[in-house]
Amino acid sequence: MFDKKAKPYTDLLGKTNRIVEGTIIKGDIISQADFRLDGELTGNFKSTGKLVIGPAGSVTGDIVCNNADIEGKFNGTIQVTEILNVKATASIHGEVSVGKLSVEPGADFSASCTMSTDTKKQSLPDGQETKQKSN
Repeated sequence: MFDKKAKPYTDLLGKTNRIVEGTIIKGDIISQADFRLDGELTGNFKSTGKLVIGPAGSVTGDIVCNNADIEGKFNGTIQVTEILNVKATASIHGEVSVGKLSVEPGADFSASCTMSTDTKKQSLPDGQETKQKSN
């Protein structure tokens, strides 16, 4: 009657984990949900959601995620499948691999950057299709 069913991880999407300012984590974080970090992480981060590094947050290590907003400090290697938003208060050093990149004026972006290119099919006027690389 009151059986609780385990929620699938897709129910976690839209919910956000938080690490508050003043918290220091040394180790790796793996999360399927979105994550906001206002503290300090020395280690690796992996998520299928979105990572937000707040203005007081800092990460030293490797990051792999779908989307990211960075307002604080990052030093290491970051791989973002979709969009990386670098805010004006951000400081990024290391290697960056993204689908799309947005950098606000004033940001410290001292990193090598690689953008993945997707191949999209486009229809020609005669009905044929061609593959086009987009940047």
